[in-house]
Amino acid sequence: MSSPIWWVAFNALILSLLALDLGVFHRRGHAVGVREALTWSAIWVSLAIAFGVGIWWKLGQQPALEFFTGYLVEEALSVDNLFVFIMIFGYFRVPAELQHRVLFWGILGALVMRGAMIATGALLLERFHWVIYIFGAFLVITGIRMALSSGEAIEPDANPVLRLLRRFIPVTTRFHGEKFFVREALRPGEPVRRVATPLFVVLVLVETTDVVFALDSIPAIFGVTRDPFLVYSSNVFAILGLRSLYFVLAGVIGKFHLLKYGLSVVLAFVGVKMIIAEWYKIPIGIALGVVALVLLASVLLSLVIPPKEPPPAVEADAASNDGSVR
Repeated sequence: MSSPIWWVAFNALILSLLALDLGVFHRRGHAVGVREALTWSAIWVSLAIAFGVGIWWKLGQQPALEFFTGYLVEEALSVDNLFVFIMIFGYFRVPAELQHRVLFWGILGALVMRGAMIATGALLLERFHWVIYIFGAFLVITGIRMALSSGEAIEPDANPVLRLLRRFIPVTTRFHGEKFFVREALRPGEPVRRVATPLFVVLVLVETTDVVFALDSIPAIFGVTRDPFLVYSSNVFAILGLRSLYFVLAGVIGKFHLLKYGLSVVLAFVGVKMIIAEWYKIPIGIALGVVALVLLASVLLSLVIPPKEPPPAVEADAASNDGSVR
C-alpha cells in the first residue's frame, strides 16, 4: 500500500473532514454535550469501519484485519491521553466552550508529528531489522511499568516544555475567547505587545502530551503491521475520534480504574508478538481477538469490582495533635 495514490487520497479525505468539522459544524465555540459527543463518536467510528471494509474489499482480509487491530490498539491507548487532558483542562480552568478548539488544533498538530514519527520508525525497521527487538522490549517494559504505576497526579507546571515556553514567550493570565495570541500590556505602565493566552499554553501541553504517548503507541502498532500506510491511517482515525471520545468519557472515565491493567497487558502482548515474530507469527485474527477481549474484560471488571479506597489520613492527624512534642 505504498502507492502515492493511497496517501494523497487518504490525506485529502482527512483534510476535507477536518475542514467540514471546524468550518461548518463547530464554527462557533460551544460546550459539547454528551449527546453531540456520542453522535460524533459514532460518526468517526463508522468512518473507520467503512475505511477498513474498503481495504478488505480492495486488498483482502489480511490488510483489513491489520488495520482494525491497529485502530483498536491506538484507540485504547488514546484513553490514557484523556486522563491527562481532563487534568490539564481542570488545572487551567479551561471553559467548556473552548475545549473543542484546543483538542481540534492539538490533534491536527498530532497528525503531523505522528506522521513524522511513523516515517522515522518505518525507515528504521527497513534498514535496521534488529530495531524491532528494541521496540518489542520497550513495549513489554512499558506495559509492566504501567501495571505497577501508582497513578500519581501530574503537575503541569513541572512540565519542562511549559517552563521553556514561559521563559521565551510572555503569557497573559486571562482567556480571550478562542484566541491563542493577543496584544496586551501584562502590567500597568508596560507597552502593549503580542502575548500568548492560557489557551495557547494548554495547546502546547496537549501537543507535548501526545508526543509522549506516541512513543508507546507507535511502536505498538508496528507490532501489528509493518505497512506504513496502515500504521498511519489507523493512527489518524484513532486520533480523530479522540476529541468526541473525550467529551463522552470526561465524566465517567474515573470509573474504569482497571483499564490501565488491560492496556498494560495489550502493550506487553504486542511487544512479545514483535519479539517472537522471527520464529512464530501470531495470526492477526488471534491478535485482534486477544486485544479486544483484554480491553473488554478490563472495562467490565472495572464496573463490577469497586476501586480500593485510599487509606484514611485521620490517624496521622490525630497523632500529630495528641499533645506530644516531636
